[in-house]
Amino acid sequence: MTTIKIITDSSCDLPRTTVNEIGVGIVPLSVQFGEECMPTEMDLADFYARMKRESALPKTSSPSPGHFLSEYQKGGSDQDILVICLSSALSSTYHHAVMAKEMLQEEGFTGRIEVIDSKTTSLGLGVLVYQAAKMVESGHAYGTVVAAMQQAVASSGTFFFLDTLENVIKGGRLDRVRGAVASVLNIKLLMKASEEGAIEVVEKIRGSQNALKRLISFLGDKEHDYEKDVIAIAHSNCETRAREFMAQLLEKHPFRHVLFANMGTVIGTYAGEGGVLVAY
Repeated sequence: MTTIKIITDSSCDLPRTTVNEIGVGIVPLSVQFGEECMPTEMDLADFYARMKRESALPKTSSPSPGHFLSEYQKGGSDQDILVICLSSALSSTYHHAVMAKEMLQEEGFTGRIEVIDSKTTSLGLGVLVYQAAKMVESGHAYGTVVAAMQQAVASSGTFFFLDTLENVIKGGRLDRVRGAVASVLNIKLLMKASEEGAIEVVEKIRGSQNALKRLISFLGDKEHDYEKDVIAIAHSNCETRAREFMAQLLEKHPFRHVLFANMGTVIGTYAGEGGVLVAY
């Protein structure tokens, strides 16, 4: 009997317990301070603490096609594979997954394999992976799962706010002088994943609480089935703030299925400490 294997990359930020529960394969991106590569399961509190101490941000690298190929080969030839990757506008990860697909087919793989560009990241990607795995678990056919995920990419939303601009400045994405002025004025950046999969600033709001309230308001732009849809909340090492935010969100939008996680080292590198993300 042909099985369906779901594969993604480590930017999805799904908690390890969830990954084990739904049985998806994870291909890791690498994160390193200087020449020192961080462990895949690094304690996140330690990571954020070190990032604050370092003068330069850690560097992130996408998995090679060979890393994806190794993951594809784990199930043998008697399987169909669905790969859902970090936005191609943010990383070469998707393109490397496609290259690995071609390598697998050249080796004579007879199953079906589809690689989808999620056009998002963190738990925005995690939600798609989770939904795909649950469809497989429920017995849906491969073609049905692929079509559903392609549609889900188009209708999904990922929004977040940055509590600090330090990492944006360190990474060269914001002029240091402008960043200093924004910090003094307590300006928070509200951002989202665009339709093309890039990250864009939506609004600039003064104060964290105002920014979090605005995040919740974005959910009103779409109709939700609170019994079936999944909402995801990720935070960059600020669990108390994120849980308070989650309680406020669920009071207004009572989703039955909720994913909650600390952002991993890949996305945390760019978000900095104190950020909150919401995705559906």
